[in-house]
Formats: sequence, structure tokens, C-alpha cells
Amino acid sequence: MPLRLLRPSLVAAVLLMPGALPAAERPAAEALRLGAGPHLFIDDYLIAEQSFLTRTINQPVKWPDPIITGRKSGDENFQPYLTVLRDPDSGRFRIWYNTPETASQSHVATMESADGIHWQRPHRVLKDPQKIQFGVSVVDRGRTFAPAGERYVLAFWEGGGMRLAVSPDGLDWRMLVPGVVWEHNHDINSLRWDPIRRHFLAIGSVYLPSSRWEGKRRMPYQSVSQDLLRWEEKWPIITPKIGVPLEQGELQFYSMSGMMARGDLLIGLVKVLRDDLNATPGKSATEMGDLDRKAAGLGYTVLAWSRDGRTWQRDDQPFLPNDPDPARWDHAMAWGDEQIVVGDETYIYYGGYLRGHKVARFDERHLGLARMPRDRYVAREADLNRGRLVTKPFYLRGEALTVNARVAGEMRVRLRDARNLLLDGFGWTEITGDSVRTSVPWPRSLSSLQGQAVRLEFELQDAQLFGFELF
Repeated sequence: MPLRLLRPSLVAAVLLMPGALPAAERPAAEALRLGAGPHLFIDDYLIAEQSFLTRTINQPVKWPDPIITGRKSGDENFQPYLTVLRDPDSGRFRIWYNTPETASQSHVATMESADGIHWQRPHRVLKDPQKIQFGVSVVDRGRTFAPAGERYVLAFWEGGGMRLAVSPDGLDWRMLVPGVVWEHNHDINSLRWDPIRRHFLAIGSVYLPSSRWEGKRRMPYQSVSQDLLRWEEKWPIITPKIGVPLEQGELQFYSMSGMMARGDLLIGLVKVLRDDLNATPGKSATEMGDLDRKAAGLGYTVLAWSRDGRTWQRDDQPFLPNDPDPARWDHAMAWGDEQIVVGDETYIYYGGYLRGHKVARFDERHLGLARMPRDRYVAREADLNRGRLVTKPFYLRGEALTVNARVAGEMRVRLRDARNLLLDGFGWTEITGDSVRTSVPWPRSLSSLQGQAVRLEFELQDAQLFGFELF
């Protein structure tokens, strides 16, 4: 049967225990040194205490139709890999994606858009800098980068690992060096710039055996580099979770991409494949149009995040699920590959397949878009029971606070010091409505607390809390 992916939620532990020390008697905890925001409650890192709250994965809303189509529909998309960048001056969007030469050779195509949804056709197929198997990760190093002829970097897989090309405009490419710069044995990789640690980050698929499964399976590995040419020895970052129902059977990971910095976090999109499940059960290989193998494979996307740029945590429940409707273009696969912030929204671009991941590869692999209010990956959610959340102490930087929340019922916030004592002039302030940046006005200015260690305390009922930001 098709995999039915319901809206998931994980119940947070109740950490407020009877008999706890009064606030004045608690020792002051070591304060966090937070960077520029936003600061998201995607994990428990910022949280000291919480009660009657549920951790809820907030699935984005899909655009109903593909934005880039396969061969029969004219755009010739071939793979679930892409890059979308927005020009900082004009605000226009550009997309790069793979078109096919053969089943194991790609070219790079591009189009532009005013809104990131509707694209100016026809697409343009670019001249290959050399043979490209799969992949189209493009990094823009900025208009002031020197030498100007190497502003854009293109990463792709061919012949044993990641290869790199450079371009002044993202259109005319030449090889940075002639060979592989980072070796890994499977044909998927992605390249990103980590602005927090100021180095390049590469994720590559490694096909390997293990005592945990039969044969070989795809697993993501990572490396980092300062100069694109010298890379650290790769290390594994994503592996199956034991005892999780969705992660049984022939589970594989089609790598990870779309890594984006949000505050102190890197947030990535992991392509999950259950290759033992059939998108259209009961159909033979011949009926599915693929004589070489069964029409196997169901794929979806889960969130991953890192606070050090090297080790990753992840969900096992879907952030971007495949559509359970067999008639939908992303029924078999919904694999996230890119995300960007557009105003008050986060755009998630993904590859979708109607049927199994080896069926009608030239015609049924399309690219889609899902959107959500900015940074709303995970909520701390309260129902009719009043929930409470207290952050760990952090050194205050900034003179204003905004909260990312959706409030149907009630929500309020106040400040405490590092020992949990109330701060005069920063008592309860109501938060209402649905906004990614609700301002919190207090009688006193936050500037009076600069450099001090403080805590935020939230109470909420029938509401979702996603994070906060200091300015």
C-alpha cells in the first residue's frame, strides 16, 4: 500500500517537576552566547523548562502543479537536484537544473523568474564545462568576489566524485581544475557556503555495506573546505534510526541538500527513500513502463539541523511528504533540494515523481515548490491546556524582541534573569495574531539589560511558538 504520511508531532517531555527549588535558590546556569537571530525552537537546545507543549513539525503548503516539468511537458527536467538563487540587486530568481543526454549523463539548464514560481520559457541549456553525470549545485560568491571570472561555482558528480566549474555569470562555465576535488563513490552531491563558520560544506552520497543491512545502500557523508580544493576526510552524518517504523525495510538516503543558515543553525533537507515499497501496488513492471525492475520506491523529505556545522540531528517523521493520491505528480517522491527566504516566507523547492524512482525518468520527474511562513519548521504547541516554556539564560544583545508565533487563543512573554528572578519593567506582555515577527513592547528598554544574562518565559494556550529574534 502507499505510505500514508500523516501530520507528525512529537510530545515534549514535561520538565517542571514538583518540589523544584524556588527561583531565588537556584544556581545561575551558564549563559548561552547567541549569534544574530532568528533563534528557533527546532530542538531543545534553547529550552531549560517546558510543560504541556507538543513539538510539532510544520509541513509547508505545496504549490498544486509543478513549476518545472519533464521532457513531454517541455522543460526537460531530469533529476530532483536544483539550485535557486535570488539576485540581491534586481530581486529576480534564477534556477539551474539537470536536463538529460542519456540515463547517466546530464546537462545544465537555466531559467529566470520574477517571483520564483512562474518561469520565463523556453529554458536555456548551457554548454557543459565537461561531461556531467548528475548534480547542479551553484554557489554565488557575490558581485565583489575576485577574480570576477570565478564568482559562481558549479558542483556536480562525474567519474568518482565531486567536480567544480566556475563562471562570471552562472552561464558560461569552465572547469576550476580538471579532475575530482572530493572523492565519494556515489553519484549525488551538493555544495553550500556555511556563513557561520565561513567555509564550504559538501554533502555526498556514499554507497556502502553494513552489518545493519544486506548489500549496499546510499548514506550521506560530509566534508568541509576553505578553498574548494583541499577537503577534510569525509565522515558520515545521516544513518537509519533503530526501532522507527518508517525506517525499516530497504531504507536509503538520497543525500541531503538545501542547507541554509538561520541564526545559529544550519537547516538541511534529507531525501529519504523506502526502496522496498511500491508507489502503485498491484501493478507489474510492464504496466508501470519499466521492464528492468519493479516500480519501487517511495520518497519523502525530513528536516536535519546542525549547531556546529559538522554533526547533525534529524527528524524521522516527514517535513515534506509524498502525496498519497496516486494521480498526483509527486505521489511517489517528494525530495527537497533547495530552500530560500523570500520576504516573510520560506520557499522549499523539491523534486517530485509520479511513480517509482526509476520509472519514466525523462518524463515524470518534475520540480515543485512548497511554501511556509518564514522559519516555521517546528512549533512548540499548546492545546487547551496552558503550556509553559522557559529558555536557558543567554547574554542579551539587541534593543528589541520579536516573536514568531501563531496565536488562536492566548500567549504572553516576560523576562527573567539567569537565576529565574523576575526583572522589573519586563513583566507579562501579550502576543496576539499570526505573525513571523510580532514586536514585544515593555515599559523599559532592552538596552538597559545589554550584556546581562536573561531568560524568556512564555505561557501559551491554543497557540504555536516557533522562535524569537533580537534586534
